[in-house]
Amino acid sequence: MSSNSQIHDGPLTGIRVLEMGSTVAGPFCGRLLADFGAQVIKVEPAEGDAVRTMGKRFHGKSLYAASIFRNKSLISIDLRKKEGQEIIKKLVANCDVVVENFRPGGLEKWGLGYEDLAQINPALIMARISGFGQTGPYSGRAGYGVIGEAVSGLRHITGDPDRPPARVAVSITDYITGLYGAFGAVMALFARSRTGRGQCVDSALYECAFSFMEPHIPAYEKLGHVAMRAGSRLPDSTPNNLFVSRDQQFIHITAMGDAVFKRLAIAMGQAQLADDVRFCTALVRNEHHAEIDDIIAQWAASNDLKSLEAALEDATVPATRIFTMADIFRDPHYEAREMLAVVPDDDFGTVTMAAPVPRLSETPGRIYKSGGRIGQDTRQVLAELAGLSSQEIDHMVAIGIVSCGQKDMPEIKVSSAQIDTA
Repeated sequence: MSSNSQIHDGPLTGIRVLEMGSTVAGPFCGRLLADFGAQVIKVEPAEGDAVRTMGKRFHGKSLYAASIFRNKSLISIDLRKKEGQEIIKKLVANCDVVVENFRPGGLEKWGLGYEDLAQINPALIMARISGFGQTGPYSGRAGYGVIGEAVSGLRHITGDPDRPPARVAVSITDYITGLYGAFGAVMALFARSRTGRGQCVDSALYECAFSFMEPHIPAYEKLGHVAMRAGSRLPDSTPNNLFVSRDQQFIHITAMGDAVFKRLAIAMGQAQLADDVRFCTALVRNEHHAEIDDIIAQWAASNDLKSLEAALEDATVPATRIFTMADIFRDPHYEAREMLAVVPDDDFGTVTMAAPVPRLSETPGRIYKSGGRIGQDTRQVLAELAGLSSQEIDHMVAIGIVSCGQKDMPEIKVSSAQIDTA
């Protein structure tokens, strides 16, 4: 399609993706593929994806959707109706990957499960994202990212030890799972280049979050140790903590390596700490973490933030203030690395969002447009890929099977058929 020609040299150029995912995990998976050249066709219900209700709005339009739907062709089809399901089958015949995050069994009820679609297109790869995976006793449960986070154990270790478990103020488990889903899809494409066969990628929210519990799994199996919340400190990595400056600002200092700790001790004017039997190696520092953290805290409290940052930078000790979004927008390194991408937007003129990562030297990711309106590309996609005539599309619009070009709406009712993984 013409929209994809604007990314002519991405590593995924020539790959076509049908995204039937909703909210965060599925759309983020599709967004990653779109950033690196895949032609991603996103399917929404007429009332719009639930992510359009999340985050802040500007002039009635979702800013979150402007970013997570970027680089995508947006179509609107009612998947609950037979005619809509038949359109999906026509599209699948011309796609390489399907991304979906319905509850397991939901697509199968409509004849759109992997086995059904693989009969149409044996080379198809289906990246399936769900709360608890496609199999197992919990597979039928509704899957929200934060629920998977709780089941994974990750939520239990997040926050301060004297407080209830906290959460990061973004849908972090959805992002983790969307990333794994995209990684799985690309691996499956690589395998297909050798075998010619497609396959199913099963990414479960709780499992993807659980994979981040890596250091704590063998520690429980061998020692019976149950990891606990540790606040700003990283357990068994000392010093690696947050400290308060004289002007009441936060600074995080990480100096767990012996050589780095020695440089920190010198910067503090207390070089003898590197030879102290309590602190001379990483292992003994872990045993005496409270003592060394107290010493560093006293030093930090006697200096303003700027002087702390300067002293630690001169000593090549990893340390930083805690950036706010306002800090990021005025930071010279973000500017030099072009991490704040100013992207064309049909309604705003431009909108700023995070640039694609990682950085590829020969085939980098690109953003050529922000996320647009519900169904704005329905006619073009159905004509080019499903082979529908203008009259057939008009009929589909008239009977409510598809919709075209609706504006973002202030309130959106979430379809009960779709899984919300916020």
